[in-house]
Amino acid sequence: QVQLVESGGGLVQPGGSLRLSCVGSGRIFSPYTMGWYRQAPGKQRELVASITSGSKTNYVDSVKGRFTISRDNVKNTVYLEMNSLKPEDTAVYYCNADVAPFPYWGQGTQVTVSS
Repeated sequence: QVQLVESGGGLVQPGGSLRLSCVGSGRIFSPYTMGWYRQAPGKQRELVASITSGSKTNYVDSVKGRFTISRDNVKNTVYLEMNSLKPEDTAVYYCNADVAPFPYWGQGTQVTVSS
């Protein structure tokens, strides 16, 4: 069974940091672009960051300079390092593997930024 399992979410104060992890199992994800998406209550899911098989990265403007996506192909894992967190970063964060024709999604991990 192919799975993506996220971890690392939680409650953090504004200005704090979290590191999300997404571990893949059941197939090798190194040939594929991996991404982190988030969905806040009442909002559409948005792409936060992505990383290609060649480790080229892309970020939504609102997280540039604060978030860093990386991957460890040996561990079949993708990470999202989040610094200088803001209340507007509060959302459920989902890991995605861009595998055609049907991408894979994790179950999500909640990130709450609040004092």
